[in-house]
Amino acid sequence: MSLLAENSGDAQSRGTGDFSAHAEPYRRELLAHCYRMTGSLHDAEDLVQETLLRAWKSYDKFEGKSSLRTWLHRIATNTCLSALEGRQRRPLPTGLGAPGSDPTDELVERREVPWLQPLPDLTDDPADPSVIVGSRESVRLAFVAALQHLSPRQRAVLLLRDVLQWRAAEVADAIGTTTTAVNSLLQRARSQLENVRPSPNERLLAPDSAEAQDLLTRYIAAFETYDIDRLVELFTAEAIWEMPPYTGWYRGPQNIIALIHQQCPAEAAGDMRMLPLVANGQPAAAMYMRTGPRHVAFQLHVLDVGPDGVSRVVAFLDDTLFAKFGLPRSL
Repeated sequence: MSLLAENSGDAQSRGTGDFSAHAEPYRRELLAHCYRMTGSLHDAEDLVQETLLRAWKSYDKFEGKSSLRTWLHRIATNTCLSALEGRQRRPLPTGLGAPGSDPTDELVERREVPWLQPLPDLTDDPADPSVIVGSRESVRLAFVAALQHLSPRQRAVLLLRDVLQWRAAEVADAIGTTTTAVNSLLQRARSQLENVRPSPNERLLAPDSAEAQDLLTRYIAAFETYDIDRLVELFTAEAIWEMPPYTGWYRGPQNIIALIHQQCPAEAAGDMRMLPLVANGQPAAAMYMRTGPRHVAFQLHVLDVGPDGVSRVVAFLDDTLFAKFGLPRSL
């Protein structure tokens, strides 16, 4: 029996014992939804747990008027809205409003800022290619960073309407407002997003495409051989480099190369090792830096890769993220 057919039955005849089996297939997309809402992998994991706990407690009252998937997303959305009350948005350095930095200036670190975090790949399950593409685009780092400029309710409405494709009436019912209010929130959210999101004409390569794989391989090789000057040929003319928790950001290949030469602790070939991966539906790499006889977790690089090369790198200096990506702390 399909889940939708099962949902239409008498909810009172079900206990909570089968809840986990029915809800578990939705855990990954709930994680993506909570991540888009919060911009935090750590928070998203906690909120998914809270969502499933709330759903389990009220499962015997689930009447099957909507699909279980819709019901879980409704709970997740309201759980996120409650958690976001009074919280700061999660920016990237480019979202702080300051101009590009001089690579020769001293780095300014701000650990107290709740920085945006990357998301491990969630699209390795067999699925229709169009579903995979849509899923990747909805968690693209620049898109999630743009969402942070919206209020939590604007964020919720835009995600439910434009990503999950809910009707306005469904969204209104889910967040306890009117259809008119939903349409107004959506209009304002779309307008604000247009001012901060990447150009819709910017085409990024799929992380598993031959072109993206080739660029990532060359990118990794340049670091591992400490041939940093080779990176110039990989970056686009307007490429951007940023590395939270440092507040500066840098535009153009020459500034990026100067920054790496100036600030990177590596000194020779072999000091850095990198493992390829996928983050936010984009090519990415985990960097390990030599410390004594070992290489230890240092940075996670998430790349925007298009037909013309690498247009953006966000290098996250947060070694607590490595375990979330299933990576070892040292090599």
